[in-house]
Amino acid sequence: MPVYHKLGQIPAKRHTVFRKPDGNLYAEELVSTEGFSSLYSLVYHCHPPTIVKHLGEPYSVEPKIAREKHLKHTSLIGFNIKPADDFLKSRKPVLVNSDLHIVLAAPRKSMTDYFYKNSQADEMIFVHEGSGKLKTGFGEIKFAYGDYLIIPRGTIYQMEFDNEQNRLFIVESFSPLRPPKRYLNQYGQLMEHAPYCERDLRLPENLQTYDEYGDFKVLIKKQGLIYPYTYGTHPFDYVGWDGYHYPYAFSIHDFEPITGRLHQPPPVHQTFEGHNFVVCSFVPRKYDYHPDSIPAPYNHSNVDSDEVLYYVDGDFMSRKSVVKGQITLHPGGIPHGPHPGTVEKSIGKEKTDELAVMIDPFKPLMLTQEAIDIEDENYHKSWQINVE
Repeated sequence: MPVYHKLGQIPAKRHTVFRKPDGNLYAEELVSTEGFSSLYSLVYHCHPPTIVKHLGEPYSVEPKIAREKHLKHTSLIGFNIKPADDFLKSRKPVLVNSDLHIVLAAPRKSMTDYFYKNSQADEMIFVHEGSGKLKTGFGEIKFAYGDYLIIPRGTIYQMEFDNEQNRLFIVESFSPLRPPKRYLNQYGQLMEHAPYCERDLRLPENLQTYDEYGDFKVLIKKQGLIYPYTYGTHPFDYVGWDGYHYPYAFSIHDFEPITGRLHQPPPVHQTFEGHNFVVCSFVPRKYDYHPDSIPAPYNHSNVDSDEVLYYVDGDFMSRKSVVKGQITLHPGGIPHGPHPGTVEKSIGKEKTDELAVMIDPFKPLMLTQEAIDIEDENYHKSWQINVE
């Protein structure tokens, strides 16, 4: 997110002498993206971030593809993913392509004995159930129901949960996750027509410097493998930093819906974008106010993209028998639309209380074995009506 931020102690100029109270130098680290051509932050460590004591044997966490090609409306019952104590082991990829992985997780325990870094993907963690604290060297961010946590690649972090009831909807993006370009002016500021602004973003705070030696386990993900590293100094030994590359939070409850006299298309709900996909937020809002408007969405064909909807809460007037945590996948190539009877039922309604996250990828998604295990096999028949 292109907003300048800084915490802690930093020198007046970049790449200059910056000493500890004992006279030794702090270790400067440039955390940069797209080489040296895009967003970056400058971090000042108590110790060089390169002190590796041990490197364990890497192991695979590559998704197991069960259905590579398909043309079938699909529904996954997300809350059927079983909880697991460990944060990483709880993460189950369900829909994947070369641009992103969509992951469900139900972790019970906080990360206390290791740290994690995704070195190849930005992560968007949507908090469906639970609360806690995201801990990084950049500082801490408290999170709760409805929060998007945007964690840029290369960030070492820990998730600290307040209790064992946690449900997360995660997107791993192999390109930067950013606000849509049409929301930004030429200087990177969110414009007046955007459905949220900088005031809605929650940036890291409460920077704590851990000046510690020891054995610190950092699990680093790259190319489908986890590499177990043991570092000799604490990963959160930042004494200060500044720049544009850092994690932040945004609540779906702070997304301001764009409405009109007639039904608005899905791009008005867009919240973030990556390469070849977008993320949208459907939030409580007033319905269309033309006297003859039909609030229910019309039938439509996805020619260029799949459509994934993750149901969070509320009443979805275009769908029957929707449950929390349900995922629907409408693949490009066949039309989909409201369930029978819901169009007529929607006429005259003034508002909706629905809450959902939508992903539109422009490359087809593949289903993993974890997805098959929680699939509602009859969902594609849900549009059937009695025809004599």
